[in-house]
Amino acid sequence: MIKKMATGGVVALLAGLMLFLAGCAGDTHHRLIVSVPDQRMLVLNDGKPVALYKVSTSKFGTGDREGSYATPLGHLCVRKKIGDGFPLGEVFKSRKPTGEVLPPDAPGRDPIVTRILWLDGLEPHNRNAFSRCIYIHGTPQEALLGTPVSYGCIRMRSADVLKLYEVVGNGAQVEITNCRLKVTSLSQ
Repeated sequence: MIKKMATGGVVALLAGLMLFLAGCAGDTHHRLIVSVPDQRMLVLNDGKPVALYKVSTSKFGTGDREGSYATPLGHLCVRKKIGDGFPLGEVFKSRKPTGEVLPPDAPGRDPIVTRILWLDGLEPHNRNAFSRCIYIHGTPQEALLGTPVSYGCIRMRSADVLKLYEVVGNGAQVEITNCRLKVTSLSQ
């Protein structure tokens, strides 16, 4: 009886693990490395650097506690992509397009614009990322990129997040780190 229960528990655990991993299956070619100290994102395709973008992480530092507004560190993946077909600057509220379009550096508030790559944590210390709605997304406050000003997400220029969105698929691995990047520019 105990052996039967243990086997059933292992099967249930494996089934749960497969469902979890299926949410991040897909793009095995791209890896994004976000350096908090550099406020830069390096994009790798099959291990080769292909793009380097200026970003902004949280002004509240790093972490994954609910309500902290911090950027989670560690290994994550792109779980969902939102925004196909909408124009640069399209405003999203609760992941839904509003019909409003903002130009870069529009004065006033700072909504999520252009595209959303919704991240899911793969480690115990970043497991809340998906429920906290941690995204890589566009921002109209492009002049502030390169400094930590977000509320937990990773912000990018609208043109840059559009390029990233078109290249990176669901399942792409994302590493958010307190280490500096070794690549500071790409030779074109």
